[in-house]
Amino acid sequence: MTGAGIAAARSSTADLAKIVTQVDDAQWELPSACDGWRVIDVVAHLAALASEAVDPPPPDPALPKNRERYHDVRVDERRRWSHADVLDEWRRSSPRQLDLLEAAQEPPGAGEPVEVPGLGTYPRHLLANTMAFNVFCHLRDDMLAPDGPLPYTLPEPVDGQIAPAVEFMLAGLPQMQGPELTATVNGPIVLDLTGPGATTVTILPATEPTGQLTVAPGADATVQVHSTALDFIAWATTRKRWRDYCSITGDASAVTPFLDCLNII
Repeated sequence: MTGAGIAAARSSTADLAKIVTQVDDAQWELPSACDGWRVIDVVAHLAALASEAVDPPPPDPALPKNRERYHDVRVDERRRWSHADVLDEWRRSSPRQLDLLEAAQEPPGAGEPVEVPGLGTYPRHLLANTMAFNVFCHLRDDMLAPDGPLPYTLPEPVDGQIAPAVEFMLAGLPQMQGPELTATVNGPIVLDLTGPGATTVTILPATEPTGQLTVAPGADATVQVHSTALDFIAWATTRKRWRDYCSITGDASAVTPFLDCLNII
């Protein structure tokens, strides 16, 4: 189970709640660091995710299959809403989402596989890490300075906030881009993440033509990518250039295609 995931989701949601009270109407309209979204649109995205978690809409085949475009559609639906209405939805739905995710930590349902359209399949308990990742990343990388427009600060993030977000990212890495990313890995690659949230894993190539990459614990390759775990959240989502935050030991040509392609949503 991942009690750490729900704790991280609650912690980052509490951080966002503190920031929300400081933002004025003009600041809500500023462009965020998430391309095409204003600051208020970032909250609208998180509110939409929360509302769908607590009251899932019926399947709609007309909606985009691409997960990023799907999120754009949900944000666009809220663009005409007032700031107050967006914030009300977020304040109403996020606590209920957190409670549902906490309940999902308990057996027998915790290990049940759940498909997240466009992102892969995860054990139900790991969905808490998904929320931890989303809130942390959007708040700290898209809304707050230095990359976002809001001139407010939070305490430095700690292991308990970063590690669960990274855990979700590594679980999603083999699934989100499918064959596109799989084709870039022809031999094992070590991903060595340091600092708060530290972990070391080896990314193994697919063993069958239609198979997926595998992420295994530990270091089992001479080709290694070194970064802090905090920076990984930014560059592995393409918010930052990996070349500015990573060092490579071993054959750089063996890992560059993978790093150029990686884009965790």
